Order: sequence, then structure tokens, then C-alpha cells
Amino acid sequence: MSRVGKKPIPLPANVKIQVGAQLQVEGPKGKLTVPIPYGIRIEQEGNTLNIKRDADQYAALHGLTRALAANAVLGVSAGFTRELDIVGIGYRCDQKDPRVLTFTLGYSHPIEYMLPTGVDAKIEKQTHIVLTGFDKQLLGQAAAHMRSLRKPDPYKNKGVRYTGEVLRKKVGKSGATGKK
Repeated sequence: MSRVGKKPIPLPANVKIQVGAQLQVEGPKGKLTVPIPYGIRIEQEGNTLNIKRDADQYAALHGLTRALAANAVLGVSAGFTRELDIVGIGYRCDQKDPRVLTFTLGYSHPIEYMLPTGVDAKIEKQTHIVLTGFDKQLLGQAAAHMRSLRKPDPYKNKGVRYTGEVLRKKVGKSGATGKK
């Protein structure tokens, strides 16, 4: 039994939905579509959305569809944020164009990252990036791609990481191993 799928989704007053072959959610931040798989129904009762399934074999899709629909409703009404920190001497990020971020991450060249449509970035003190957007999946993918430009090093703790990400620092090798 899907416990996630049973929870109703509250609809804010400024969000409009249209149920067909796909669920279309439109709000002040943007417009998103959520696919509705076979065996899943979406019913609107007043200011709530209920996700129903035809049989128990669709339990996994039931919870998935409910989570995607809830993320779409929350995204078009309030939006999502993701924060990244850049750690390391000389590591920084600049934004000359609103759609392009320039990373200096210790390589021989600066890396230019083009922001996808629907994701906005605000740079605070060159080492803290705040990404905002209404599509949670696209926002997370953009943040993950920026993190992959220079993943956090477990030995020196340098690199691009999510704010609040806890890293385990590894101990480096000792000079002499004692082997002959």
C-alpha cells in the first residue's frame, strides 16, 4: 500500500490544473506537465488533488505520480532553491551574463556553464551560488552538473559542494611505508 500516494495534494489559489492524458499545472512561476501512467487516475475535489490507482500492481507508480504532481504544484506556486558552496584557494564563480556562470576551479582554463532555461542563479561573495527555479528535476540536474565540474576532494575538502553537505575527510598517506 502506497502511503505517499494516499496523501492529498493541497492546491493554492493561484494554481490552475488541467487533467487529460497529462496533468498540466500552471502558476505564477511557470507551467509544468506531469505524465499520468496507465492505471493511475487524478481527481480534483475542491482545493485538493487526489491520486487513485486501479489495482495494487500500480502501487509504485501511485507514489511516484503523487510525488511528481506535488513537486509540480509546489514548484509553480513557490519554487525551489538549491545552494552550492565553492571551497578552495583561488576557486570562485563569476557571472557577467545572466545566463552564463564562469567557474575558476584550479584548471588551466575557466569553465563557462550555460544555465538551462527555467533556472536562475545568484552569486554571493564568489563562493556561494543560490540556484532557483520552478522545475525541481531541472534545478537538481543543473546543481549536480555544477558540482561535477570539481567534485569535493576527500583529502583536501576542496571543490564544489552542496551547502550543508557533510564530507568525510580522509587521512593522507604517510611518508615512509617501512617496506624494502
